Amino acid sequence: MSVTEPVTHPDPTTRDLETRADIHDLVVAFYREIVFDDLLEPVFGEVAEVDWAMHIPKLIDYWCRVLLGQPGYGGTILHAHRHVHDIEPFRVEHFDRWFALWIDAIDQRWAGPTADLAKTHAAQIAAVLARKLLDLDWPSRAGSSTSAST
Repeated sequence: MSVTEPVTHPDPTTRDLETRADIHDLVVAFYREIVFDDLLEPVFGEVAEVDWAMHIPKLIDYWCRVLLGQPGYGGTILHAHRHVHDIEPFRVEHFDRWFALWIDAIDQRWAGPTADLAKTHAAQIAAVLARKLLDLDWPSRAGSSTSAST
C-alpha cells in the first residue's frame, strides 16, 4: 500500500472508519490538504521541516491505535509540538484550521461512531495543545468560530 495514494472504496460516504486502509486514506487526504494550505504549510514545511515519508506512517500508526485499538505508536504529541512552538509560536488560527481540515477530510468520506471518535479526539488534541502551549482554552471565543463539538 502506497503512503501517498489513497485506497479507493465504492461510495465511502456510507462507511465508517473501520480498517487500517481507511485510516491511511484519511491521513493521506488530510495531509494532502495541509501541504497546500497557506496557513499550515509553512508550519509543517518550513518550521517543522516534516519528512512526510517518515511522518505519515507514524500518524497512521497513531490514529490506528486511537481509533482501532491497534498497537504501534509510542510517541508523545506534546513533545514534538512544543519543539515546533519554541521555533515559531503557534496561534489559535493554526488550531482552528487544522481542526477544520481534519473534520472536512472525515466528513467527505466517512460517517459513523469511529469517524465521530476521530473528530472528538482531534478536538481534544487541539484543546490540550492550546492549553499547554498557548495557555488558552480552545476553541477560543476571541478569534475563533470553530466548534470543537462534533
